[in-house]
Amino acid sequence: MDEKLYAIKPGSKPNYKKGSLLVTIETQTGTDDVDPDDNADFQYQKKTPYGTRPDRDPKYQVEYYTPLEIDYSGYVTETKEIRVREDMQLQVNDVKSLVAEIRTKQYDQEEFGNWVNVSKRADQIEWSSNKQNVVYVEPKTGQIVAKNIGTAIITAKWKNSEDGPYHIYENVTITVGDTPPPEIPETPDAACTESPAGEMTGERMDPNASAVIKADQRGSEPFDVLRGIPTSESLYGNVFGLSYLFQNKFVNMQGTCTYTVVVEKTYNKTWTDEKKISDGKGGTTTVSTPRSRDVKVPYTYTVKRDFEYWKIDTLLVYEITDASLKNYALPQIELYPADYRSPIYAAATNGTFYAPNTPAVLTAPSQPVPGGTSEPPTPTDDLSSIAEDAVPKVQVKNDYLKFNGAVVMDNAKVEETGPTPGQIAEPQMIGKDVLYSPDNEISKTLLNKKDTPSTGEIRYELMSGNINEGNEEETFEIPGINTVTVHTPVVNYSLVSDDQPHNQKTIPNMDRSALILERPFTVRIPTSGQHLDVNSYPGYGDRDYAKYYRIKQVRFPFDVYSADRTQFYPRSTWIDIPVYVLDTTFYLPVWVDEGDYQVEFRNIAENAPAEFESMSRSNAQPDANTDLTYHLASDEVSVEVIGRLYDFEITDIADYNWELVFRRFKGSIAPTWISYWTGTQGIDGDKRGNKPQFTVPIRPGSHPLQGYQNVAVKTGYHFKFDFKTKGNMFGPRDGIRLTPTFDFVSKDGKTRVPVDLYYSTNQRNFIRIGSAEDQVKRFVILNDRLRQVPSGQLRDTATYKYNRYGEIHPGMMSERTYQEYYRDKFTKMKTPVGGYSLLLMPEQLRTFIGPKTNIPTNASADVLRANAAIQQWYGEYSLPAEPYVVQAGTNLAEYGRTHGGLNAKSPIFLKNGYIVVNFNLESIQEGNLRAPHLQYIHAPLMNQWLLEGFQRQVEDSYGNSFTLRDGDVVFYHADRSSRDDFSAQVPH
Repeated sequence: MDEKLYAIKPGSKPNYKKGSLLVTIETQTGTDDVDPDDNADFQYQKKTPYGTRPDRDPKYQVEYYTPLEIDYSGYVTETKEIRVREDMQLQVNDVKSLVAEIRTKQYDQEEFGNWVNVSKRADQIEWSSNKQNVVYVEPKTGQIVAKNIGTAIITAKWKNSEDGPYHIYENVTITVGDTPPPEIPETPDAACTESPAGEMTGERMDPNASAVIKADQRGSEPFDVLRGIPTSESLYGNVFGLSYLFQNKFVNMQGTCTYTVVVEKTYNKTWTDEKKISDGKGGTTTVSTPRSRDVKVPYTYTVKRDFEYWKIDTLLVYEITDASLKNYALPQIELYPADYRSPIYAAATNGTFYAPNTPAVLTAPSQPVPGGTSEPPTPTDDLSSIAEDAVPKVQVKNDYLKFNGAVVMDNAKVEETGPTPGQIAEPQMIGKDVLYSPDNEISKTLLNKKDTPSTGEIRYELMSGNINEGNEEETFEIPGINTVTVHTPVVNYSLVSDDQPHNQKTIPNMDRSALILERPFTVRIPTSGQHLDVNSYPGYGDRDYAKYYRIKQVRFPFDVYSADRTQFYPRSTWIDIPVYVLDTTFYLPVWVDEGDYQVEFRNIAENAPAEFESMSRSNAQPDANTDLTYHLASDEVSVEVIGRLYDFEITDIADYNWELVFRRFKGSIAPTWISYWTGTQGIDGDKRGNKPQFTVPIRPGSHPLQGYQNVAVKTGYHFKFDFKTKGNMFGPRDGIRLTPTFDFVSKDGKTRVPVDLYYSTNQRNFIRIGSAEDQVKRFVILNDRLRQVPSGQLRDTATYKYNRYGEIHPGMMSERTYQEYYRDKFTKMKTPVGGYSLLLMPEQLRTFIGPKTNIPTNASADVLRANAAIQQWYGEYSLPAEPYVVQAGTNLAEYGRTHGGLNAKSPIFLKNGYIVVNFNLESIQEGNLRAPHLQYIHAPLMNQWLLEGFQRQVEDSYGNSFTLRDGDVVFYHADRSSRDDFSAQVPH
């Protein structure tokens, strides 16, 4: 990679796509030989033996580690903003609370989130005023008091912690104006009285609070917390309540002012006085004299003026400060308002009445009062209307209240009656984002628990500007919060690989997975599968639950190794498997007993109690922990441990034409170690290292020496063979059943037919092999000098038998003495094995060749048992010296009767070709011939003969093609006998 090509400047966004960057790693491998420069060009880091070549050299798996270091760095940008609400104008002595809010834009978001109120987070916020003598601010709460006329800047500084990285601030401007002197009504000279005559009240002090605790994310909750939610998942809390609370009492003041009003009225009286006087004439004369008098009469009246207006007796307004929620699944979470606006109100309590003064003495229009000859009486008038008109109405002014922009109580000065106040507006329910706290993770330490109760509180704080005292804070319990059920799911639907391609059982148990000795096998522990029904339990169902696992474990009732055989696990050991590893491969040691077993699995939830290791199986629920009282899910898989039957080889042929193939020179017993194997492949199909020429059957073309290319084997000569088994084939009654069958094939290979073989004895002619008359007995000597069984095998076999068979009491013979007896006497005895038609190879022809070193001290088997776990069986076989070959099923007696008798030259006998000997090999346990254990060739699930590379089509040196059958081991000449040789005794 070119680092410059892929470098990204800070602040810019990369445009990489998955898979667009590729790195090619080139690793050179080779031998660990050191070159002449004394430096090994190819250094491996790990070398692990895993098998043995045919020449006994070990095979290795070599690991070359390629160092790869990738350094990368990146930049993310998270932005926070602060705002302070808000610029305002105050009068001296006004008290208000400022609000500081923070909002965040995450690195992966295009828009900012909601505003969050941080005004009273004393550990994060600090308030200050540049002019404390104008506006004083409380450093931790943001409450301000107007002190003097002027302008001050109030600053809110916020930092998320002492170390940052955020340290931001914002300010507002507060202007304090002059407060006009209050209007003081003149003290009237009238007699005024007032008293409360009624009241209006309003109250909303129940927040109607509610809350929910649910699974993130809101609106698309993946789990129903009432049914269950796992640990490691997160919850959100959402609290709802009225946006504010209030309590008010308005009092209707009613009164009367009483005035004493004097109205003066002047009455202008006129009359004529008549007086008789002498007229001088002796008579009288009436003399009229006009008279007048003004009479001022005061009238006193009582005038009343009623009035009423409204006063604020009580005003308490509460704003939301915070809320809290508690539940078993949560830490206590505090919810602070975001995007929340407190109510805004203003109030004045200067409502009063303004009574007019009593008017001066009023003068009513004068009134003439004419009379006759005498002074008229002074009239009496009702001048009350003049008095009434002279007294104005009382003026009144309510207290003042403006709430959230609406005038609730109008303080305009009016006559006589102040306007009736309205009601404070009903608070609305806050929005869903105001008291909302997401991403509260459920701790992994919490055990499963059903229906855990939830509690919560919502708190309101008394705002400044209240009238009459109230509680500074009101806290309300939140009723009816939903419960939460913690249920961490794990499932266990484990599998064990079924090694059918290597299962040689005669009758395989299809209900059990086959595990083959000295082979790897795989356990699969998926983290997915069916849990609770997703329709009833959202978030569960059939899915992957790896997120909730602490560990996966498997326990075998037998010893196992890790795949690379570097780690040994004794039986009944719980083995940890990493959660995200689906398949884990183990290796089955050869000393494990064959048979049926149960492999146990358990998957442990991340919230399982610490003591789960000591829990019994009853503490785990099979398949899935659908019952939340369980924190483990278990499973069992039925398996069967099975051995092997393999490595058939021919190691010697008594025909002298083959002597130098197997002996270094004529007359010698020194071996060439040439063998003819089943094929060119080993037990598991790996290359064995031999050439195709050195494979069975022994046929024309098998002989490696010049001049012998067309040589097969003459009848009458035996061939030696051996093969191996693994598993529980070390008992005294265990053995091998070998069943020969015969075919005749023409020399050009074009014709092949099953045949019956006959032979003659001195007592009887034409005895069919396999008939009741076929009574020839065959014997094999294990420690034959030409077989050259390794002495170590004989010693190991004797040691096992001495210690485990119980046939020899230690007091009778020492182990060393028994070893010598076994080697020198027992193994040189003739062992009966059957006849031409059937060989039963008993334990006397078996040696033990299993491992004797590197057996772990804590293994379930000791060295003796491990060594006995692999067995080598030795046998030999031959055809009669002069067999008679006829097609299978031919009635030879009938042919002789109808053709004038039989002799060796009768045309019915097949001669111009080869007799093919075919072996069927089966292992027998505990002498049970009715139920053979393993099949070399005819197992239902596999064919070991083919796995080892047997070729079903071969050619001889003349180019003739021969079709072979599985189990073919030797071609005998049908027309050549050992009796044709010059000597009746062959040197070997």
